[in-house]
Amino acid sequence: VQLQASGGGLVQPGGSLRLSCVASGTPISRYEVAWYRQAPGNQRESVARISRNGATDYADSVKGRFTLSRENAKDMVYLQMNSLKPEDTAVYYCNAKNPLTGTNAWGQGTLVTVSS
Repeated sequence: VQLQASGGGLVQPGGSLRLSCVASGTPISRYEVAWYRQAPGNQRESVARISRNGATDYADSVKGRFTLSRENAKDMVYLQMNSLKPEDTAVYYCNAKNPLTGTNAWGQGTLVTVSS
């Protein structure tokens, strides 16, 4: 599977962005999908994940502000980010894992900058 992330950009604090991750090569329905982020000088951290049946889990830092969803018919996963804060600034990566095959794929990253 190949992943392409998009949707990053510059937004003011309190604003919103929607990140997209599209899969090609293999249907995204076969994968658990997660978003990670990495800020300068920090380790990559998990932001949110969605299971193959649509169950979601979020980092405490984004609960209530971020929403992860999937549209298997379009091989897409979306991360809706609301009430953005400067500390959300990072490169965001999508990740797909197939627990049955062990496949673990990463997208190329998209930069989110939250600044006034």
